[in-house]
Amino acid sequence: MGGYFGVSTIFIICLLGISANAEVFTIGSSSGSDITQALLKAFTSACQSSSPSKVVIPKGEFKLGEIEMRGPCKAPIEVTLQGTVKADGNAIQGKEKWVVFGNIDGFKLNGGGAFDGEGNAAWRVNNCHKTFECKKLPISIRFDFILNSEIRDISSIDAKNFHINVLGAKNMTMNNIKIVAPEDSPNTDGIHLGRSDGIKILNSFISTGDDCISVGDGMKNLHVEKVTCGPGHGISVGSLGRYGHEQDVSGIKVINCTLQETDNGLRIKTWPSAACSTTASDIHFEDIILKDVSNPILIDQEYCPWNQCNKQKASTIKLVNISFKNIRGTSGNKDAVKLLCSKGYPCQNVEIGDIDIKYNGADGPATFHCSNVSPKILGSQSPKACSAPAA
Repeated sequence: MGGYFGVSTIFIICLLGISANAEVFTIGSSSGSDITQALLKAFTSACQSSSPSKVVIPKGEFKLGEIEMRGPCKAPIEVTLQGTVKADGNAIQGKEKWVVFGNIDGFKLNGGGAFDGEGNAAWRVNNCHKTFECKKLPISIRFDFILNSEIRDISSIDAKNFHINVLGAKNMTMNNIKIVAPEDSPNTDGIHLGRSDGIKILNSFISTGDDCISVGDGMKNLHVEKVTCGPGHGISVGSLGRYGHEQDVSGIKVINCTLQETDNGLRIKTWPSAACSTTASDIHFEDIILKDVSNPILIDQEYCPWNQCNKQKASTIKLVNISFKNIRGTSGNKDAVKLLCSKGYPCQNVEIGDIDIKYNGADGPATFHCSNVSPKILGSQSPKACSAPAA
């Protein structure tokens, strides 16, 4: 039994069941055509299968409009993207999504293909990094409430907004993800995660115009390993405290990563005059290589871009059990380490171990600032820990 959707010569194939006698649905589309409705029909059919199913988008370039592929599905489902899907190249303001996968238990996305967000026109009108009052732009790929999933061997290119957004996920592994956008493209965070539990990001390359990885509120048990980041704004926990009703963050581990020519390195950022009082705890950065990274290690509890807040009111976000260990390489400015904690809620149990950061600029040498924190010092430190006046 099978089904056929559309016409022409290149197929999207939905294999219902992975065995040799699987039910097959085919959707014909010529390269360059719009596959939005055909893909939605294929996914819907696969989602209704009582046995594991697979949707394949073959090699070629295809147009893809806004699409939501949501469950719950009757069995696990796999989407294999071998070609490239391209978004509308116009600046689509007021819409917050392009491709959404949601409410699926047992999901795989793979295939070596690419999502091209065609973001160039959108970047020119994006002012959300300067003001609260702005029209949102589409996030390229959203994973909403996905359970037990594996995302691997895909690329995201030139997103209009965030490349990948993860919300409400549990037990997700991302492996061999490639994310690319110009370093001056605004708000193009590589992977943003929030209110999720048990996420791994492994063996990936992220070069973009904002944070390579950004951790939002409610994130628990995130493991990042063997990620190369840069250019971009580094790997950030936060910003936290901008909105009311935010949730605690805990269990963040970033190990064996390389940052190159990023505007920031390893960063925790919270807003002063925060709209909530939460705790971020058990955050650990270890075995990190730096290559010409500005602000390599930064706790910033006075994060207030474009003066959108009152810096006179101390941040109410508590930072507890934080460590930076075996961080080595070169800094792009003299502020090698800045631990600027809240005067209302000083950082607790911060450990600094084996830091070796060199800076060769004319205004050197590298400095290590501490404010409202008394870190535990382990091993050797270069520059000397807390040797500079509080900034």
